[in-house]
Amino acid sequence: MKILLVGGGGREHALAHTIAKSSSVDKIYCAPGNGGIAELAECVDMKATDISGMVAFAKEKAIDLTVVAPDDPLVAGMVDELEKNGLRAFGPNKAAAIIEGSKVFSKELMKKYNIPTARYEVFDNPSDAVKYLEKSSFPAVIKAEGLALGKGVIIAGDLSEGIHAVNDIMNERIFGNAGARIVIEEYLTGREISVLAFTDGKTLVPMVSAQDHKKVFDGDKGPNTGGMGAYSPSPIYDDEMAKYCLSNIFIPTMKAMNAEGRKFKGVLYFGLMATADGVKVIEYNCRFGDPETQAVLPRLKSDIVEIMNAVIDERLSEIDIEWSSDAAACVVMASGGYPQKYETGFTIKGIDEAQKVKNVTVFHAGTKKKDGEFVTAGGRVLGVTATGKTLEAAIKTAYEGVGRISFENAHYRKDIGR
Repeated sequence: MKILLVGGGGREHALAHTIAKSSSVDKIYCAPGNGGIAELAECVDMKATDISGMVAFAKEKAIDLTVVAPDDPLVAGMVDELEKNGLRAFGPNKAAAIIEGSKVFSKELMKKYNIPTARYEVFDNPSDAVKYLEKSSFPAVIKAEGLALGKGVIIAGDLSEGIHAVNDIMNERIFGNAGARIVIEEYLTGREISVLAFTDGKTLVPMVSAQDHKKVFDGDKGPNTGGMGAYSPSPIYDDEMAKYCLSNIFIPTMKAMNAEGRKFKGVLYFGLMATADGVKVIEYNCRFGDPETQAVLPRLKSDIVEIMNAVIDERLSEIDIEWSSDAAACVVMASGGYPQKYETGFTIKGIDEAQKVKNVTVFHAGTKKKDGEFVTAGGRVLGVTATGKTLEAAIKTAYEGVGRISFENAHYRKDIGR
């Protein structure tokens, strides 16, 4: 089989790494890819959002399966266009990807189908939003409706922070057009859990649980990022909680999407909060999470291409998906200054040394090859991932790998999994 993988971050490197293990795969292309992915796949210089380019390339190369990994092309309808052209594609169509593309849609879906979530209100006018905040309790969660690279959420500690957030999102458009409408939600307290699930619209099979760290600094301080690290499994996600989530959140979401005429086929990501009132949904994503994928996929024992084909053909119920009992941890090494201003182009040293540590795999996110060396080319640069018999062992090993890598202005959290 010839595979085309769309995207170029750490998640895509983890996917390429997992796809390459499949005995059915002869060749992988990745568009646009990155420095690390280039060691597993032929990288194609094309934006992940270039729908017509991707369709033309898939036809020209007679691609057997296109895996659309990022949110933007999914929400824009890349899968629809590929399928229209007789090409097989893994990922939800445009109608289903709205579950991530519009936070308003997802909140209203949960309300309509009694899926547990935080109380909320929707605003398309900044002054109405401010009036609502004046009567609200704090902290409050303020979300841009659309896609914002995983950063479109501001937690306001008091009224002045809330007014500032509304102005930044709706007037200053710090998240672009994603901020045309906002959702203001009650702030939930508890432990966050991420659960990704394969679904073909008839059957839903959850993957092993994970947790990511969104804030840039230790102790969950500073602004939100796309994720500074992740680990799997979540220590609080036990069998009882898994059973509750399957019957009260996961299956009802799949059925709700079917009832809305938006059958979801692909990976559905559930961002959950275990509160004193039970588990509630914070957010949905329409794809593999980043960096959770880097901590989840190293635990997959089954053939991912077989799973993806079963999802496309709606025969997920026919296959068994096996996971390793080992734990995994991923520590993101970022450019200093991320998620705000940062410089790139610095030489990265020690990747090979890090991978000599037993059970360590280094996933590239923002890297490229220049004069035979890897250089930094993004905010999140590497995801240093390790497996171990216990979570403590996996974390310790991941940091051992991190200790062997260096580049100018490197920044990483020292408390992943704590």
